[in-house]
Amino acid sequence: MSSGQPKVLTFGETMGLCASAGFGAFAHQPAAAVSFGGAESNVAIGLQRLGIPTTWVSRLGDDLIGRMILRGLRAEGVDVRASVDPVRPTGFMLKERTSASETNVLFYRAGSAASHMTPDDLPLDDLAQWDLLHITGIMPALSDSARETTLAAVARAHDVGVPISLDINYRSRLWSQDDAAAFVREVIARCRYVFAGDDEARIVVAGQHEPVDLAKGLVDLGAKTAVVKLGPNGALALDGGEITVMPSVPVSQVIDTVGAGDAFVAGFLAERLHGASIHDAMRTAVRSGAMLCEAPGDWEGAPDRSRLERSGDPVTR
Repeated sequence: MSSGQPKVLTFGETMGLCASAGFGAFAHQPAAAVSFGGAESNVAIGLQRLGIPTTWVSRLGDDLIGRMILRGLRAEGVDVRASVDPVRPTGFMLKERTSASETNVLFYRAGSAASHMTPDDLPLDDLAQWDLLHITGIMPALSDSARETTLAAVARAHDVGVPISLDINYRSRLWSQDDAAAFVREVIARCRYVFAGDDEARIVVAGQHEPVDLAKGLVDLGAKTAVVKLGPNGALALDGGEITVMPSVPVSQVIDTVGAGDAFVAGFLAERLHGASIHDAMRTAVRSGAMLCEAPGDWEGAPDRSRLERSGDPVTR
């Protein structure tokens, strides 16, 4: 692990994004905004904005979307280590915001460059230089090679003593609940932090419904710290037998909720890597997720440290 400022390594697929500019059916929108998004890169941006140097590894196509992603992540200060696939394309998604609380996302990612990642794409021999490895349940669902890549990263991080963070991030269009649960159970005992929405936790913890029981179930399976995200109802964490409940914070206007969970994870991990308590990490996590909802885009609204500090005052003077 690094001897100075804590650093994070993450990897996964980031795709181009075309989002309707207003609410309603995509076909009826007069304009759309072009950006990019991916759970792991969203977290990388959130961490970078909160003062945690972060490395993101992936494969991108040799295309306009891939180049846009490279420029965008580097502009945010993320250490990008993405190989360019001359044959396979960068994935793409369409986001239709039918209302402030309902979003439909269509993915065009089959056969994408990132879905063909292998362990050779990762800096496994040098992994000990990072202080945390962050993974999600999306990457292993993309393909057999992507699953192999994720398992190789988990095994190597465990061998060299690098803590692992897992956000379950279940995607029903990519794999079944049984397959997702099997993967989580395979890696959870090696994870320092496990994040899950309450619906995702129920996939892994059979027969439980209450957030505190879901967190206990994840810890019983091997997680050191379990964090259950409850959307507008805040979040709950279980660490060392102690339960921390953090209520939600008011949102002035909900614009876009996609990516709120990633901002939450970034806020939590940034505080923990800076040495904060679970309570303080949960507070920043909930506030970060809420702030992201106040702006369009999967990551654009993620706060930096100065925005968090002045969040009680809507006017900068």
